[in-house]
Amino acid sequence: MSRFSDLKDFVDGMERDFAQFYDKGNKAAGTRVRKGMQELKKMAQDIRVEVQEKKNAM
Repeated sequence: MSRFSDLKDFVDGMERDFAQFYDKGNKAAGTRVRKGMQELKKMAQDIRVEVQEKKNAM
């Protein structure tokens, strides 16, 4: 369950960059958003693998 908390904290931490990009048009914030979304994708994949392994072990 800690991975879920980490995921939520990560998304919450990206909120400022999202606001800067979408509200103010800050291109550098857009780059940080893209990088963060790639990391989010990796985190989600790791969680999916962990869940699948735990499910198969049952």
